[in-house]
Amino acid sequence: MADTPTSDSSPIVRPDYQLADSLWARSGAVFLTGTQALIRLMLMQRQRDAAAGLDTRGFISGYRGSPLGMVDQAVWKAGKRFEDAGLRFLPAINEELGATAVLGTQRVEADPERTCAGVFAMWYGKGPGVDRAGDALKHGNAYGASPHGGVLMVAGDDHGCVSSSMPHQSDQAFQSWHAPIVAPANVAEYLEFGLYGWQLSRFSGNWVGFTALSEVVESGSTVDLDLVNARVATWQDGDTIRRITGHVPPAGGLHYRWPDLPSLTIEQRLHAKLDAVRAFARINSIDRHVVSSERATVGIVTAGKAHYDFMEVLRRLDISTVTLAAHGVRIYKLGLTYPIEPTRMREFVRGLKEVLVIEEKGPVVEEQLRSMFYNHAVRPAIVGKRDAQDRPLVSALGELRPSRLIEIVANWLVGHFADLDRRHLVRDFTLPELLSNESDAVKRVPYFCAGCPHNTSTKVPEGSHAQAGIGCHFMASWMDRDTEGLIQMGGEGVDWVSHAMFTKVPHVFQNLGDGTYYHSGYLAIRQAVAAKATLTYKILFNDAVAMTGGQPVDGVISVDAIARQVEAEGVKQVVVLSDDITKYDGIRDRFPAGTEFHDRAELDAVQRRLREVAGVTVLIYEQTCAAEKRRRRKKGEMVDPARRLFINDRVCEGCGDCSVQSNCVAVQPLETPLGRKRRIDQSSCNKDYSCAKGFCPSFVGVLGGKPRKRAGALGAGADDFMRRVDALPHPAPHVWTAPYDLLVTGVGGTGVVTIGALVAMAAHLEGKSASVLDFMGFAQKGGSVLSFVRFADVPARLNQVRIDTQQADALLACDLVVGASPDALATVRHGRTRVLANTHEVPVAESLRNPDAQLRIPQLLEKLRFAAGADRVETLDAQALAESFLGDSIFSNIVALGSAWQRGLVPVSLEALLRAIELNGVQVENNKLAFSLGRLAAADMLAIEQLLRGEALPAPVGEETLEAIVTRGVAHLTAYQGGSYARQYADFVEQVRQRELSVVPAQAGNQGSLPFTRAVAQSLLKLMAYKDEYEVARLYTDGEFTRALHQQFEGDVQLEFYMAPPVISKSRNGQAPRKVRLGGWMLPAMKLLAQGRRLRGTALDFFGRTEERRLERELIAAYRERIASLLPALAADRLKTATDIAALPLSMRGFGHVKLANVALARAREAELLHRFDPQTYPRPAGAPVAGQLRGIRVTAAAAH
Repeated sequence: MADTPTSDSSPIVRPDYQLADSLWARSGAVFLTGTQALIRLMLMQRQRDAAAGLDTRGFISGYRGSPLGMVDQAVWKAGKRFEDAGLRFLPAINEELGATAVLGTQRVEADPERTCAGVFAMWYGKGPGVDRAGDALKHGNAYGASPHGGVLMVAGDDHGCVSSSMPHQSDQAFQSWHAPIVAPANVAEYLEFGLYGWQLSRFSGNWVGFTALSEVVESGSTVDLDLVNARVATWQDGDTIRRITGHVPPAGGLHYRWPDLPSLTIEQRLHAKLDAVRAFARINSIDRHVVSSERATVGIVTAGKAHYDFMEVLRRLDISTVTLAAHGVRIYKLGLTYPIEPTRMREFVRGLKEVLVIEEKGPVVEEQLRSMFYNHAVRPAIVGKRDAQDRPLVSALGELRPSRLIEIVANWLVGHFADLDRRHLVRDFTLPELLSNESDAVKRVPYFCAGCPHNTSTKVPEGSHAQAGIGCHFMASWMDRDTEGLIQMGGEGVDWVSHAMFTKVPHVFQNLGDGTYYHSGYLAIRQAVAAKATLTYKILFNDAVAMTGGQPVDGVISVDAIARQVEAEGVKQVVVLSDDITKYDGIRDRFPAGTEFHDRAELDAVQRRLREVAGVTVLIYEQTCAAEKRRRRKKGEMVDPARRLFINDRVCEGCGDCSVQSNCVAVQPLETPLGRKRRIDQSSCNKDYSCAKGFCPSFVGVLGGKPRKRAGALGAGADDFMRRVDALPHPAPHVWTAPYDLLVTGVGGTGVVTIGALVAMAAHLEGKSASVLDFMGFAQKGGSVLSFVRFADVPARLNQVRIDTQQADALLACDLVVGASPDALATVRHGRTRVLANTHEVPVAESLRNPDAQLRIPQLLEKLRFAAGADRVETLDAQALAESFLGDSIFSNIVALGSAWQRGLVPVSLEALLRAIELNGVQVENNKLAFSLGRLAAADMLAIEQLLRGEALPAPVGEETLEAIVTRGVAHLTAYQGGSYARQYADFVEQVRQRELSVVPAQAGNQGSLPFTRAVAQSLLKLMAYKDEYEVARLYTDGEFTRALHQQFEGDVQLEFYMAPPVISKSRNGQAPRKVRLGGWMLPAMKLLAQGRRLRGTALDFFGRTEERRLERELIAAYRERIASLLPALAADRLKTATDIAALPLSMRGFGHVKLANVALARAREAELLHRFDPQTYPRPAGAPVAGQLRGIRVTAAAAH
């Protein structure tokens, strides 16, 4: 498969490559992310200075925020070698103070007690952070850089609003501060332009703006260090620049000095600095003449990332740079976008009639060109955001992509050169037609992690609402939690201060994360107190900055310190809640007098009291971030509780109350022959235990045991397996005529980004040019992840990092929901893109709110087949394979990768991919086995079946026949009460079956075509087998529970049972009965209780006297009577409505108050359906809502006649 094999025929041309080379290699090609490039930049500048005999130091500070959310993590990962290189990192508590710290480094050179020759510095922050730090950055640039220091201001600009509160662009802010701007277009240019920026800063005294666009800084690509070093080596020093250009700085110089008192001199120096920038850029340029032509009549100027978007357009239009030169077109790529160096630009536009400017967002370059040539007697027309006739042209909205440029460029070229008409190729970049079906509503939205404190802390009492803030807790906005709004970081609650003056609403809750509190939120509380506002700040203390990767808060912060601070500001009341409130028993003297302490279970009551207090109150909710807990437990830094929870699915009613109480994604749907139940995903559970509050006796605490690790079919040895794998043929070699585009989709937090990283690294090892861009946003919280992987045999074929409209060669859908989303399908071209879809059902967040939520796998597959073509779509169940062979579904993504490779969807060599897995260094042998498993599954499913030795792969629960339902029902009811009771069930179902067959005789004999009878069989079984105390006891003691428990856990386990026995748990003050934790003695007690089923319904039935049990018996009789009354009126045109009525008991799920509420809802639905069934007999219910307003009634709009 290799294009450039080494002498030993290995396709790997970089066999000695290590991941650490990204930072520490001095030459050759490395694979580098944008974030790593910023860290490497510091190292390279230090090395340059050392080579020049300069004893400098480096300093970096700023504040995290996507797309620069992982800069601090990258520094810490670099370890001690980073500091040993003479580089210091200060995690600033906010962007403004980070910029102020950077300012301090530039005066070191003037300090007679300094310990180094100077300090070069880097400030970083996302776009809103640039705005926040504007005052400090503006003053820093005005005061200046030191001659042997220099400052880069790295602005993380999210032009597409991928993971920000709004789109942003920092160029105009830099311009307003008279700060020059460098605009790198790819990761390689981060190194070149960053080094250029420091040299420019040292020469001019300016702080230099550096635009880090999300699409570049969050990507990784192959970087040729030798090329970067060669370009840097051509730059001239300051003396040479001054000698050639004649530039003379003002008498006082351009750099930082003290004193520098307020005066017009500072303003004069700002303008003099820009003159120095122009002189520097005249000699040392990072601008490129991409296409030169002596007889050119038109030109194109590009800037930043937009340049490679434009170059991809030329490639797709099949127009070479040679062709453009021959037609008289010049192309100039700007690296220094402000101020534009005038001598080169004047030479570029000489003889041109028109210049097209292609830049992303606002017209930074375009406006400079207009100003530069406005007074020239002969000047070209400057077009960009608008054309020569003042019509819209290159949009200033969103991001540019090749697909958004191609029609513009094609039309512009044909307008000047008729023979360059390529407009027929534009359609290949237009959005394809997408299929709309029932799966449109299935979305994978980000959600709180399993066991996240915010699952509980963001709840508000009925009648109240909360305001959102910056942080993970913002996701409460889409969780039906009466939470709304968004404000800038540090402004939380101050908007309510003014709003409250003009509303009758007396109070709100304001969510405020501990990281935001430390960043600047403390001042917002001060303002609210000063304004005498009434609101409650809920300070969500989770001990980590979870939104950007779990970093620690940037300083010392504790619950008692926060309490003392806010009390000193004058808040009326401080209350502390925790999942372990006893930890504060010994330190209550550290808190202000009057501070209250409560378990988190008291949250609702505490909030109800606080909302009645006039003035500002503070509720500190303390519970460590669930993801951080997991990390600390793995490291042994936090106690890992011995208790795990287990759901007895036979007791579970599938009502979803456990999800309502916990809001936890580790509580997942479980499909069984008895319907949808719930299970705890032990691999993702973070032991929050809130789900056990669900009013249901199915929860069991398991102490002392551990989740049983399945050995899988390969556990006993893989020799036979590997012999079969080794015999597999390799896919045909790929013929390289263009870049190869592979889109990988998956779920955040499942390791899907590893797939893109492995493929890109494998291509890199083969000597190819590769890039990967991971679009995650909130996706680390279980949302959608799209990894754009592009690679080519030669660098010239690889332009932008995103896979554009209709350009994917292959789509590997590790998650089908994301794979069939509009963003993914937009990249698919019918008849070209090949698709491999993993059909395993991974629940979406909707299942937490709707117990009956469906993933609609068939409809999602239908979308893929419509987009790509039925013959282009293949499927597998990667989780089933991983669990059956390796004992763990965590390897499923690698299984899918192996299957895709074997099918020829990943054109890199086997050797390179296996080496990439080794370099990744995580579960290497198991991941290699998983990759091989995917290969074998793609090529030889018969071998898979043989290796399983008769054990079938896990499969979804299929639809039972009517006969099977009745047979199962009779067996169940016999065990439940007895044979006579079971016969009543079977006889009634048979009566219904006979009647339905008489209505639809054409379907006689086809049991699957009797929907009404099926619904009756399922519903009557549910009603007759109501789960009273005797039945719950039986389902715990008939042996099935013990077998299921031992299948999932191993070791010496002790059990606890979470129940609400009516004799000790009563409803009080309108609250549901509280569940209690009962010991293992309950199991033998339940064995005895199960024998009491003989008393069921008799005068001796103690439990049968409760309201709930009387209702359950009434429901059976009422249901039989209702169905019997429908039978005479049953007709073909009424069958659908009758079936809906018959199925209503299936929604009467739960226990206690949960069941009573569902029964009330079902009865309301029944009244509406009965009216639809026979309006003459059943009048419309009084005050009934119109169809569609009642949840659960599906409304179908009939076509107009």
